[in-house]
Amino acid sequence: MAGMSSRIALTLNGQPRTLPADTPPGMTLLDWLRGPAPLGAGLTGSKEGCAEGDCGACTVVIEAADGARVPVNACLALLGQMHGRALRTVEGLVAADGAPHPVQRAMAEGDATQCGFCTPGIVMSAWAHARCGGAAHEALAGNLCRCTGYRPILGVFAALEDDGAPAAPAPAPEGGSEFAVPGQVFHAPATLEAALALRAAHPEAWLLAGGTDLGLRVSEHRERPARILSLGAVPELQAAALAPGLLTVGAALPYARLLDLLARAPEMAPFAAHLRRLGSRQIRGFGTLGGNLGTASPIGDTLPPLLALGARVVLSSARAGERVLDLAEFITGYRRTALAADEIILRVEIPRPPDGTFLACEKLSKRHDQDISAVAAGFLLRLEGGVVAEARLAFGGMAATVARAPRAEAALAGQPVTEEAFARAAQALAEDFAPLSDWRAGAEYRLRGAQGLLRRLHWRIARPDLALEVQA
Repeated sequence: MAGMSSRIALTLNGQPRTLPADTPPGMTLLDWLRGPAPLGAGLTGSKEGCAEGDCGACTVVIEAADGARVPVNACLALLGQMHGRALRTVEGLVAADGAPHPVQRAMAEGDATQCGFCTPGIVMSAWAHARCGGAAHEALAGNLCRCTGYRPILGVFAALEDDGAPAAPAPAPEGGSEFAVPGQVFHAPATLEAALALRAAHPEAWLLAGGTDLGLRVSEHRERPARILSLGAVPELQAAALAPGLLTVGAALPYARLLDLLARAPEMAPFAAHLRRLGSRQIRGFGTLGGNLGTASPIGDTLPPLLALGARVVLSSARAGERVLDLAEFITGYRRTALAADEIILRVEIPRPPDGTFLACEKLSKRHDQDISAVAAGFLLRLEGGVVAEARLAFGGMAATVARAPRAEAALAGQPVTEEAFARAAQALAEDFAPLSDWRAGAEYRLRGAQGLLRRLHWRIARPDLALEVQA
């Protein structure tokens, strides 16, 4: 097809590369980076530790055209997703004369490395952090170090300065892309029309947004899908808008960009804080709301707040155009959705909390950052004169799907904001849910934890001055 790219083109460490036509597009970026030529880059600085986006040893950085630096897990990203991007690995930080980069020198001089296995990924996170800023703990949340200890590493992160280097120019492919090798085809359409046509023609294809969940099937389980439909280049799926009363989020918009948008909506601050605990900067750089919805996780950290807010999911197909479902209608069971075989998730519409409402988002997990919840919750209360006029209480991790708590909601409705009222609502949760035990948490812990979150909700409303977080 005219204008269709058939070979992966990217910029690697400042140098343009067009890969051989027989390079598998569905391999992980990490496997390609570490693999030998001609089908690999031969760069072994990026390490494989966990192969599931937890340890950060494989961290590389995408250089965006606007100068932003986006750290990502190379073990989860697929090579086809790198088409048209500029990418930098730890080898790309070395000066032309072979001298180490200031970040590398600071790590060494600050006693921030011992065995060094994790160090390349930490260096890349640090290089991105020097440009993007924010809290050092948040920047390091996606990197594990088993032997150095975090104090000297955090000291280096806190003292970093941006090197001011401009972003390397990325290739500018025209039209969509299709990379085919024996046994696998990777589609990357550039228009919604093309994406819907491909979806209708190939309903068995993997739908790929960010890949921070699906990527595990390649990196950890070594699956090799016959066909992949990557949606990251479709403009409509990357769009987002903040209008009065409504936040609209394209299904393939990365969480990092969604957080930038949420910064302009102060009433959504609890949701933004909740998102900052979703994975790490590496996960949020590529992960998407549409992907989280599409996999229908029974916990789905983003889903309880969306359910409490009354979010709607907009689906699209070439056959029937757009249709809109409430989130509760879209998720039909454990890992099941109402998505038809020829549909894709187009966008998510999230009502903004109006004046007179109180929004709280909660997460119980073994680690504060970079961990899946044992229990997640989203609470939206409409308050009138110190009385709960309406309560929307949504939980994840308490059933086969994310669900509301109707008996607890009824117990709160019409009640004053008192400790006793919220304690009664917490007791009613035992009638709403019969949680299961698994390796993440036991049933009793989940129920008692959810009840504790609901009792804490009273104090969040009545005493906003209190430090209610465990780590506060």
